[in-house]
Amino acid sequence: MNRLSIFSFLIIFLTACQSGKEQNPNLSLWYQQPADEWMKATPIGNGRLGAMVHGGIAMEKLALNEVTMWSGQPDPDQQTRTDGKQRLAAVRKLFFEGKYEEGSQMAAHDLIVGSRSFGTHVPTGDLTLRFGHNEAAATGYKRELNLRDAITRVSYQVDGVTYRREYFCSNPDNILVIRLSSDKKGQLDFDLGLTMMRKSDSTVFAVNNNSLEFSGKVCFPKFGPGGVKFAGKVEVAALGGIIQASDTILKVNGADEVIIMLDIRTDYDNPEYRSVCRATVEKAIAKGFESVKKDHVADYKELFDRVDISLGSSEADKKPTDVRWKAKKEGATDPGLDALFFQYGRYLLIASSRENSPLPSNLQGIWNDNLACNMGWACDYHLDINIEQNYWPSNITNLHECNAPLFRYIKFLSEHGAQMTQDIFGNPGWSANTIVNSWGYTAPASTYWGLFPTAGAWIASHLWTHYEYTNDKDFLEKTAYPILKSAATFFLDYMTELPGTDYMVTGPSISPENSFRYNGAEFTLSMMPTCDRVLVFETYMSCIRASEILGMDIDFRQSLEEALKRFPPFRIGKNGTLQEWLEDFEETQPNHRHTTHLLALYPFSQISLAHTPELAAAARKTIERRLNAPGWEDVEWSRANMINFYARLKDPQEAYNSYAGLLNTFTRENLLTISPKGIAGAPWDIFIIDGNGAGTSGMAEMLIQNHEGYIEFLPALPEQWKTGYFKGLCVKGSAETDAEWTDGKITQMTVRATTDGTFAVKLPRNDCPAKISLNGKNQESTIQNGDRITLTMKKGDIWKVRY
Repeated sequence: MNRLSIFSFLIIFLTACQSGKEQNPNLSLWYQQPADEWMKATPIGNGRLGAMVHGGIAMEKLALNEVTMWSGQPDPDQQTRTDGKQRLAAVRKLFFEGKYEEGSQMAAHDLIVGSRSFGTHVPTGDLTLRFGHNEAAATGYKRELNLRDAITRVSYQVDGVTYRREYFCSNPDNILVIRLSSDKKGQLDFDLGLTMMRKSDSTVFAVNNNSLEFSGKVCFPKFGPGGVKFAGKVEVAALGGIIQASDTILKVNGADEVIIMLDIRTDYDNPEYRSVCRATVEKAIAKGFESVKKDHVADYKELFDRVDISLGSSEADKKPTDVRWKAKKEGATDPGLDALFFQYGRYLLIASSRENSPLPSNLQGIWNDNLACNMGWACDYHLDINIEQNYWPSNITNLHECNAPLFRYIKFLSEHGAQMTQDIFGNPGWSANTIVNSWGYTAPASTYWGLFPTAGAWIASHLWTHYEYTNDKDFLEKTAYPILKSAATFFLDYMTELPGTDYMVTGPSISPENSFRYNGAEFTLSMMPTCDRVLVFETYMSCIRASEILGMDIDFRQSLEEALKRFPPFRIGKNGTLQEWLEDFEETQPNHRHTTHLLALYPFSQISLAHTPELAAAARKTIERRLNAPGWEDVEWSRANMINFYARLKDPQEAYNSYAGLLNTFTRENLLTISPKGIAGAPWDIFIIDGNGAGTSGMAEMLIQNHEGYIEFLPALPEQWKTGYFKGLCVKGSAETDAEWTDGKITQMTVRATTDGTFAVKLPRNDCPAKISLNGKNQESTIQNGDRITLTMKKGDIWKVRY
């Protein structure tokens, strides 16, 4: 264990001791039957390699995934254009003249560039274990995913024998591991096989009687030609019994215990993928199960155990997860399930995005259900909210390291986006539009939903947010600022003056994925939709602050400050809502799921109750108008959005109602969030991970906020969570916070500085006086409940208030 790990462990241990609270023990998803479909299986993953465990009795199935398993290929010539600035200027002229139809047609011809080989992430296939056990005779069945150690376990009894299995994906050893055992010797008999998702493009064969190797090339022509080459290896080690190879199956007979280890690799940035795959499995087998498991648990817990939470308890805590899930859908109150869902979101982020992941979490994390990739929207990276939501909980829930693959991917996009930006728009710097892939496609793909040049700025905003939470100046200087500066450079050159005003505007662009009416016709493109104003403002401000912190680029900073003076203001429309477009257009779809103009409320803070109350009221009216519109097109991410919005509006009951709506309507038995059948043409419920991420971030926002310049504990605590605690949630400025409360009132709160800093804290309005200490020493104070106080703290300082 390195020094950082030891320090983190001590902090967690000491915090637990000081608070007198034990960790919440009820952190398992468990079931009394196997999963009979993908959406009931439990996910395991190490940030690159993943599987859905079904836990079958007669036949076990693990649906296998690897994050770089992509179809498509690079297509560097697809977006080459000339005279980008002139073409853009001609399009803009039409919009400025009010010729929206002609402008949209010209934009479709001159600015839209489709991909000849976009591709999609695809599943690998299934690992199957055929036991032949009589399912009807099985008793005492239990399938459990324990979030404390990231291990799925299955146990049951058949004919007086107890069978047990363990499954996990290790990040330190980069391997998927299964252990099978029984309480009597010689009882393990099964056939191990592989069912590849696309048999015509892969080969499975046996090697050395105890391993299977498979290889092939992804072929998924739905989204163009090309695909990665891949290789996999499964090795079986048995205690007792024999292992025999038969064609493409391994047969195990009479074993006492069996260890199975599996790896899958592709040639995506990995020319030695075959040898790396073999070496990974061989090394893990030689290391042994117990050592691999020990390192896996220690590695995982160093991240997961940073945060603990309890939102209350009930008799439901003793029930299986699917039973609780069903009762919740029928209106039951179950605060233990709420805490489980919160921590499940953190688990999924850890399992799908680690520091060594070659790609970030996609629309399905790393668990491809073979459904999303068959939809027109594919299983890729959507930058008009979905991938952003995946990472919303990373900083506030103390998982900063999980951002690493996202940041590498943003750098990758900025490099490819620089060429696209020059070709399509004729500007320096970089940008990206709505959909991007693993091959560097960043161009606008459609005037309806794809011409969104501020999408790159949106995903890049995570760089600045990461700095705000960590105060990592080295990261800011070497990683974040260069990318943000390049994005700002694009907007400085790209924005143009709105005729007849002093305003500078973007466009033509969309407000994803909404449309408006103009002169009786429906359009999507306009100049400077409100979301563009929000995102460019955020880009400029982050660069200004970074320039000040780093003491560099004074002239560039001043150019941004001058440019900000020419931004159009937020506007409130005739119906009292925040305008979605620069003009007060009539919405074509008042029930539309996207509310991208409300980015100003969350995740950013350009609108807040404390600083812009009139705009906050307009934002609230916007939300209520959408929610109350007939046939509101609700989906998992839009419902999760509402949790965050209402938390920022400090409306605890509506925030909770939105959370309950997410869990009740947009999850399945394994608590994964879904885009429901019928939305965007889907013939099935399709797993999309963004609801899990944004749901967790929204719950965190209900418990702690500091976007208004001070830390506020329990800003949106609902009645359903009236007694509980949390430990380890983070705030900007680089600090961790704890809180305990009873009957809705705080009894204790803590701020721990993780770097030197100054923090403002708003004390709650409790009935009893506060007892304050710094590093265990009581402080004399005349502060009153409800006051705001300022703390100057050194790294490691612990400031605590008790009531």
